[in-house]
Amino acid sequence: MARRNWINPITLVVIALIALAIYFFAFPPTKQVEEQSQPSVPVKTQVVSMSEYRDVIEALGTAQANETVEITSQTQDIVDAIYFDSGDRVEKGQLLAELNARKEVARVQQLQFSLNEAQRQLDRLTSLRRQNAASQQQVEEQHVEVNRLQAELEVAEATLAEMKIYAPFTGRVGIREVSPGALVAPGDTFTTLDDISPIKVDFSVPERYFASLAVDQEVIARNRAYPGEQFRGRITSIDSRIDPVTRSVRVRAKLANDDERLRPGMLLQITLLRSIDEALILPEKALLPIQNRQYVFVLTPDNRAKQVEVSIGRRKPGVVEITEGIKPGDEVIVEGLVRLRDGIPVDVRED
Repeated sequence: MARRNWINPITLVVIALIALAIYFFAFPPTKQVEEQSQPSVPVKTQVVSMSEYRDVIEALGTAQANETVEITSQTQDIVDAIYFDSGDRVEKGQLLAELNARKEVARVQQLQFSLNEAQRQLDRLTSLRRQNAASQQQVEEQHVEVNRLQAELEVAEATLAEMKIYAPFTGRVGIREVSPGALVAPGDTFTTLDDISPIKVDFSVPERYFASLAVDQEVIARNRAYPGEQFRGRITSIDSRIDPVTRSVRVRAKLANDDERLRPGMLLQITLLRSIDEALILPEKALLPIQNRQYVFVLTPDNRAKQVEVSIGRRKPGVVEITEGIKPGDEVIVEGLVRLRDGIPVDVRED
């Protein structure tokens, strides 16, 4: 009688399953082991949202007076009097200085007397001519003499006027350069006169921004003498030419300066607002460039880093616009990217 086989197929299947379970328990897959033993990477995140993106142009410019002139002498003579002091504010037409004008006054008086006498003689000859007691030639010669003296008087009066120096416009004078009693010559400077309310600023803008420039566009100026303060103004003119060397265009703006805190010669940092848009903005440090592509790491619900390719738009120092790849509400890792790779667990730190 043959011996009965007690190991049937069902028993074999059960034994195989038990052995397989023991193997996987004792020798788990490498990836699973790595994931279980891999420590979390500390990171900081930022929730993506739509925010205001201010597209601006920045430039440096030099402040200039709205109107400026050097107050100088037009003739040579002694300074009789000075009617201003350094730093004074003066009005248009105000007398600033006066030169010795005794000779000029005497010359004007002499010519006025001669002109009056010549005019009296002309009137007498004209009357005699009507009575045929004087010739027409005498009348004409006397008329010429009157005109000559009139011209000389006008020249003398103009010379006399040059002995007084007036402010050509309202503004503030600079340092006084001369004193009463000094001998001045034509061109010698008494002081400077500046109208600094408003004040002008010239700056250069790269030609690639030329199409976005317009008269009356707002500008904001800053100066290191006034930390945190802004001086607002508007573009008043744009040069008609592009500089072929620097490839930039010269722009002029005027800034309100009623308190006269800005002075000619100051270096101003100019910010020119091009547009204000709503956009997805991220810090530049959140980007991971690989070849010619840009990636970010997005935090998954199970606290892992997911690598996502994004498309970027405009940039400005420190931030970049994201046009594709993520959406508002996504939580993007912005710090701790050095040790990250796709799928790695992370530990989100608050500070």
